[in-house]
Amino acid sequence: MNRYLAFQKVVELGSFTKAAEVLGYTQPAMSQMITSLEKELSIKLLYRSRYGVRLTLEGERLFPSIRQMVAQYQSMQEIAGEIRGLDTGTIRIGTLSSVSCHWLPRLILKFQEQYPNVEFILHQGDNTSIPEWVRTGETDFGFVNLDVLSGVEARFIKEGEYRAVLPVSHPLAAAPYVTLEELAAEPFLVIEEGNLSKPLEAFHQIGLEPRVRMRVHDDYSILSMVETGLGVSILPELVLRKMAYQVAIRPIQPAITRKLGLVAKEKNALPLASKYFIEFLFAHLEELP
Repeated sequence: MNRYLAFQKVVELGSFTKAAEVLGYTQPAMSQMITSLEKELSIKLLYRSRYGVRLTLEGERLFPSIRQMVAQYQSMQEIAGEIRGLDTGTIRIGTLSSVSCHWLPRLILKFQEQYPNVEFILHQGDNTSIPEWVRTGETDFGFVNLDVLSGVEARFIKEGEYRAVLPVSHPLAAAPYVTLEELAAEPFLVIEEGNLSKPLEAFHQIGLEPRVRMRVHDDYSILSMVETGLGVSILPELVLRKMAYQVAIRPIQPAITRKLGLVAKEKNALPLASKYFIEFLFAHLEELP
């Protein structure tokens, strides 16, 4: 099974060296395991070059099955761990960038004080991909914006506001607040949140169509672009904590909010470590910004 684990990690990281560092092997040992796996299957799985590695066509066909097999193996290991009691385990989380930056570090640190051998795997996505990862079993649970979620059972965590983000030299940068009408007249950078964008929906609800210049999946890339003067944007207030970008941040009138929540596998399908972490999360809500 170690060969399949190694293969999955090489594909995910695109590098033998990085995968070896994560799994604690030498680079030659990683190469030997992949070569052995290819010989066993009589299939070339990876193209290797100085630019990294990528799947062959045959590897692309096999990879989903291998990933599913690895997940089933890890699930079996976790069930065995539950029988023994929580000592080790793997917690797979689908997370928004703002949550992974401003909530999870302190939660994971405190949780690992109690359970130091538990491993965390974070998959960063959006409000469309994260529920799908939970549904398919790629993650145990995930954080989502409940306002753009439909047809999925979720637990509310906290509510926060969006803020307007502008270049510091912008005429509205010194205003006490900005309106959607004012923002709609500016080149607008959209944060991709999945099938539905809460900021765009706010514009549409009052009959406005912003001048969308660019759609970007990463909050911090948008901040960099706003800083250089490419346009304005609307981002969750949580994203704007502890950031070093030189931008102006202003309240929006009327306010736009988002409700952050958690979607998870059925309780009887959750690994013990994930059950414990979810309980730990809800016991520490007051500590979260």
